[in-house]
Amino acid sequence: MVSVPAAQIPGVYHRRIGDIVVTAVSDGYLDGTVEVMQAIAPSDAERMLRDRFRPGRRTSVNCFLVYSAGRLALIDTGSGDYLMPTAGKLQANLKAAGVAPADIERVILTHMHPDHSAGLTNPKTGEKFFPDAELVVHENEPRHWQDDGAMSRADERERTLFFQCAREQMAPYHNQMRTFAGEVEVFPGVTSVPLHGHTPGHSGYRIASGGQSLLIWGDIIHVPEVQVPRPEVTMAFDTDPQAAAATRRRVFDMVTADRQLVAGMHVHFPGLAHLVREGEGYLMVPEPWDQAFGG
Repeated sequence: MVSVPAAQIPGVYHRRIGDIVVTAVSDGYLDGTVEVMQAIAPSDAERMLRDRFRPGRRTSVNCFLVYSAGRLALIDTGSGDYLMPTAGKLQANLKAAGVAPADIERVILTHMHPDHSAGLTNPKTGEKFFPDAELVVHENEPRHWQDDGAMSRADERERTLFFQCAREQMAPYHNQMRTFAGEVEVFPGVTSVPLHGHTPGHSGYRIASGGQSLLIWGDIIHVPEVQVPRPEVTMAFDTDPQAAAATRRRVFDMVTADRQLVAGMHVHFPGLAHLVREGEGYLMVPEPWDQAFGG
């Protein structure tokens, strides 16, 4: 009797960038409504998703390992136990990739929303998931999420899921946390790229080696089917929606002009793609699976 698969294969995908290996690791996905999208009618958003064979707003949650100079870093940590049971799969997929949490010497965050930083710490025990890692994040992130005044102005959901979560997650790393500003090398071959707007310190990371490069652009988009053709569409959880939209347009112009390979935390797994101009807008072209792994 042939056994029928009962689960998907692990969400792990490798990509070479010169001498650096970047591994996309899935944390799972999150489902939600279109009502969180702004500057678009819900009926238009639903139609655009239907036209792309999407039954609703399903958001991939991706993290990225970076193997460089004999060292290992992790960009973003997924959502841990804070959000839906369809997410929080990072630790299982790291194990499938042959990576132990203690192997990771640096955790680099794009920003501190719970689907990016809530996998830092076990909220039940307060123990770090990455015991030997230094935490690296733009200086605006802890400054904003630890601001009691900003927290008091947030609604109850934001106070719990954003402010309180960020504080709980970063607290065990207070002696192993380093902040940066501007464009700096945060790991061998990895340079920060300021992409503020979605949050005050939202940052991307450019990985460059051997004449090749990859821009991990964080949350430049959340819903590819809608925000690529309609970059003016913002999200309810953008800290500064106007700045987020302006940053998105600037990044879209840059990566299309430079033919830059990009990776996103919410681009459908494994999250690697190019953007091209299409009429007055843009089109996302997912990178084909590379079975040869650069060989």
